[in-house]
Amino acid sequence: MADFPYPALHASHAGAWIAAPDGETRSVGRGEAIRIAADTPVLILNAPLVGQRLGYGDLSGLDILELFAFLHPARFMVPTPRGLAKTLGLAPPADDAAVAAFLREAAARLLAVPEGDWPEREGAWTAGQSLMRLRWPWAPALLPLIEKPQRAERWLFSKLPEWEESAARPAPRTITLGDAEIEERLDRLTGHGAERREGQRSYAAATAHAFAPRDMRDSPNLVLAEAGTGIGKTLGYLTPASLWSEQAGGAVWVSTFTKALQRQLGHETERLFPDPEERRTRVVTRKGRENYLCLLNLEDALQGGFAGRAAILAQLVARWAAYTSDGDMIGGDLPGWLPALFRRNGSTALTDRRGECIYAGCPHYRKCFIERAARGSAQADIVIANHALVMVNAARGREMGTRPTRYVFDEGHHLFDAADSMFAAALTGQEAIELRRWITGPERGSRGRRRGLAARLSDVASYDEEGGRAITQAVEAAMALPSDQWLQRVNEGEPFGPVETLLAAVRGLVYARDTKGAEAGYGLETELAEPTPELVEAAGPAGEALDALVRPLVALGRRLEAVLAETPDWMDGPARARIEGAIASLGWRTDTAGAWLALIARIGGPADADFVDWLAVDRFEGREFDIGLHRHWLDPSRPFAKTVLEPAHGALITSATLRAGGDWDVAEARSGANHLLRGPSHFEAASPFDYAQQAEVVVVTDVKRGDLGSLANAYARLIAAAEGGTLGLFTAIRRLRGVHARIADRLARDGLALHAQHVDPIDTGTLVDIFRDDPRSSLLGTDALRDGVDVPGHSLRMVVMEGVPWPKPTVLHAARRMAAGGRDYDDRVVRAKLAQAFGRLIRRADDRGLFVLLSAAMPSRLLSAFPEGTPVTRMTLDEAIVRAQRLSSVPAMVHERAEQV
Repeated sequence: MADFPYPALHASHAGAWIAAPDGETRSVGRGEAIRIAADTPVLILNAPLVGQRLGYGDLSGLDILELFAFLHPARFMVPTPRGLAKTLGLAPPADDAAVAAFLREAAARLLAVPEGDWPEREGAWTAGQSLMRLRWPWAPALLPLIEKPQRAERWLFSKLPEWEESAARPAPRTITLGDAEIEERLDRLTGHGAERREGQRSYAAATAHAFAPRDMRDSPNLVLAEAGTGIGKTLGYLTPASLWSEQAGGAVWVSTFTKALQRQLGHETERLFPDPEERRTRVVTRKGRENYLCLLNLEDALQGGFAGRAAILAQLVARWAAYTSDGDMIGGDLPGWLPALFRRNGSTALTDRRGECIYAGCPHYRKCFIERAARGSAQADIVIANHALVMVNAARGREMGTRPTRYVFDEGHHLFDAADSMFAAALTGQEAIELRRWITGPERGSRGRRRGLAARLSDVASYDEEGGRAITQAVEAAMALPSDQWLQRVNEGEPFGPVETLLAAVRGLVYARDTKGAEAGYGLETELAEPTPELVEAAGPAGEALDALVRPLVALGRRLEAVLAETPDWMDGPARARIEGAIASLGWRTDTAGAWLALIARIGGPADADFVDWLAVDRFEGREFDIGLHRHWLDPSRPFAKTVLEPAHGALITSATLRAGGDWDVAEARSGANHLLRGPSHFEAASPFDYAQQAEVVVVTDVKRGDLGSLANAYARLIAAAEGGTLGLFTAIRRLRGVHARIADRLARDGLALHAQHVDPIDTGTLVDIFRDDPRSSLLGTDALRDGVDVPGHSLRMVVMEGVPWPKPTVLHAARRMAAGGRDYDDRVVRAKLAQAFGRLIRRADDRGLFVLLSAAMPSRLLSAFPEGTPVTRMTLDEAIVRAQRLSSVPAMVHERAEQV
């Protein structure tokens, strides 16, 4: 690497360093580092992050992460010097000052890859030629090292396998599982000779009731099971699930809330099916369409639809697409850090986020990742999904022919929130403009691959006169919806069209009734009650405009159904699939517009006791980005029970915090069980961990509430005392950022890295990977890090919460609070959040940890959120620092032993 002509640059909160080609490394000021980077191409690791550290957002250069993504697509790596060293088999740099020189060594190792045994060689030369034309900084150094293949490379579109149609799966057989076979299967999954866990065995036996034959229509065998951390829930429910699937010949859908648990489930199923080929067919992971790479969007991007840095991203994604296991861009094997390297040129345009799929009309339909996953799940034994997808499929009638009869809802404490989001309606400017674009296609002069209804159904329009007329009417009616620059026109008092006029009236009423103070910078909202004459007057024309849109959409859907029934000569299997897909998309959009009509009808009309309606202006840091009307179910578990639970034959809803620190009435109310004809069975198993010895809860009494300086000082001192290993949780992004800005440099000088959600230009999953990989690092975050984060061992030894996580006083919360017990309802919400946060701390038997709550006002009645036996002490910050110092003395061998295990 001595002849590589460019220097390497590293910057952290502790400073900046340059490693010159002659081997000299020196510390430089941030101004000098920026000047060098602007004048000379530099080696860097994660350009957006380094640029943020330097205060130079446009930093660019030879990013080693981009080189790694090209050479090793679909391969995992923690994007830090430590993670890079571990992946490449190099000694990690000792400190920040040694990183710059290490980057040159790592680049040399990577540039040597093409000369050896390179599993991902196929397609590299072809992609490299395109990247050379795009002036990718690495191309001149890398391309001469890649030997030109003797024949044209077969990769990506020509290499991807095609999925195959298969016969419909017969209905599951009626079987009953025996206790002996459940125990035998559990022994096989846990391994003969493994420690016998009675709690896990009891759990497996109790959850088997969800797989028993159903004996009453619209009333599944429902099991609510609360099992503490360490019981072994995953293998506990996979035992009866796998047995039932094997004997009954049906699929069990295991639904989670977080991507982390989805990945964990994927690993656990290796015990069921050790052979990778067998596991690939018998275990399938399903996600929403917006998670998967759209091959048609990718082809358009590769053929000139993207420019500049976005075009380079498309080429790197194409390299990944040729090697990915499932095409999942969000939480799959695409490195989470890759799209973040391209900042404004995100990867969202490469997925189908607008519902514009043309199904069988796509030239890549037979190779589509989404279609492959859907067909794979129809034949699989275990389908790993998420709460949102399960509810969407049920509510919109998708895949009715393969609808599962057995569900397992892990992380069941999130079902209420997932249902709240799924069954809500929002008539906002952003939602309306997306519907307009879905119908009309691209606006004049705009770029992109948007295809309107006419383009997606051109053959139907030409074949069927009535269908073509409905398409034309829908396009004309959609012109009444908001268009580009709608928010600017509304803010300037010059709305165009009836819907923009309605949104302008909403905005005016929200600001008129604001009680928080508009200058605070947060979103504003008010109840949809006692509307002003302006709002009532605007509602009429807006309703008429939406009604004029819904009518042709409904007519088009019925006409497409008639076309299918008539089965014209030109319609083969793919054409039928295309029209079936169009019918499903139309049904979704028609239902959305219908919900908007109901919401508009509420203006000036009587309230519906089942719903909570309000008006909102959404803002971020004082800047408006959306305006609209919102409707949520007062109890969203009701539609969940109706659409998902009632048709099922059996379901297990399980979690470590299912009762939220309360009784079973809470679990039944939030899971939808109390809306079923027959009540559920209950199971409870306490965690096997010795919390009295492994954990301690400390309530700090002398950190002044609302004093950002005191809060930051507390976090800094606690993290320094524990020497990292801290997860800091906040209820407000603004305070998180304020604390991070005050303490990051201070901790970095002690060699303690501090990462932060909403600050670092890195996705949340990658931040957790970085935190897990380095025991001396710490991570700050909000709700997304409160649960679903699994960091066992020494890397997470302290959790610090800024205060009691009281619910935000929104219109929706106020309505539910009034309906569900006032203060008791608030207490249940808080206890659930505290229990979930505490659950991050002790993940296995050899963990030790401290849970710190920086709130003198912590009510004693909420302490029941913590596991029984956990010591709770109120003390000063100085005393808490002494407790935290004990954590840093935990032998490193504990962490090393955990890695070996």
